[in-house]
Amino acid sequence: MAAIKQAAKIADSKGRILLGNDYANTEFIIEHRKDGVIVLKPAITVPVSEAWLFQNKEALGNVTRGLSQAKKREFVDSPVIKDDESWISKLDD
Repeated sequence: MAAIKQAAKIADSKGRILLGNDYANTEFIIEHRKDGVIVLKPAITVPVSEAWLFQNKEALGNVTRGLSQAKKREFVDSPVIKDDESWISKLDD
């Protein structure tokens, strides 16, 4: 089991505590517990309009699989439009 790192830090006059370069530009969720303990959890914010993807396991799996296939350059053959132009006449202007 990994050892828990502890360090005494003093907040400045504005309530700030420096965590060190290892946490530079890191976003955190701050959890204030009833017993006065404060927990910082590294996090990534996701826009509400994109959160649905992470809540839908099937959709997330499809996207993940598609990205993996694209990385491996595994593509399906694209349709050859000139071989079947019959659908063009059915389009509205």
